[in-house]
Amino acid sequence: MVELKTDTSIEAMREAGRVVGDALSAVREHAAVGVSLLELDEVAREVLREAGATSPFLGYRPSFAPAPFPAVICASVNDAIVHGIPTTYRLRDGDLVSIDTGAELGGWAGDSAISFTVGRARPEDVRLVETAERALAAGIGAAVVGNRIGDIAHAIGTVCREAGYGIPEGFGGHGIGRRMHEDPSVPNEGRPGRGMRLRHGMALAIEPMVIGGGGDGYHEAPDGWTLRTNDGSRAAHAEHSVAITEAGPRVLTAR
Repeated sequence: MVELKTDTSIEAMREAGRVVGDALSAVREHAAVGVSLLELDEVAREVLREAGATSPFLGYRPSFAPAPFPAVICASVNDAIVHGIPTTYRLRDGDLVSIDTGAELGGWAGDSAISFTVGRARPEDVRLVETAERALAAGIGAAVVGNRIGDIAHAIGTVCREAGYGIPEGFGGHGIGRRMHEDPSVPNEGRPGRGMRLRHGMALAIEPMVIGGGGDGYHEAPDGWTLRTNDGSRAAHAEHSVAITEAGPRVLTAR
């Protein structure tokens, strides 16, 4: 079931989204060679504490997970696509990092992700991140009243495939609102004109993921959470929570 949000609810979701954006900005600013992933998690925790928000990530345990998620950010480095658990690993020059985080405030949730390089960036990593961001922008651009979920999926997939990148099958965006994960699912590849029609008041977390090697294969790491590319190539992830409105898509997690 998809809940249509009122305009007042969308405003409340924007407040949760501001906290998410602030957390991601703080993490990115703090990220540097020698900084541990656990330190980045603590940076995000402090932003949530100061805002009076809680984390929908911390303690989250979907059916596939062997244990509840132990952090407020997912920190995925290099060949990790998504769901990386923050550890004592210290960032190295040239690392490609994806940070995904969320916040719950006033009964509403926000969810967003960014990818960036630490230290000296490899040109191929810059292109990978730029493509993820372009795919996100294309998906948001298709998130208009009267379109369908398939139009968002097609827009994202077209950008990724034309760049020669892989797309991990079975992972994509989702509805968002009172909970971090709601209906409907939002694939990162699909046929236009298919799926649920978009209506004013829908809220979606749109999140393209791209695999630099061009293949779609991935596997689950021993921690039961992290997804890694099968070919060892690097990956990037970008995400925003977006409200569908008669005035056009509204990004709720803008930084």
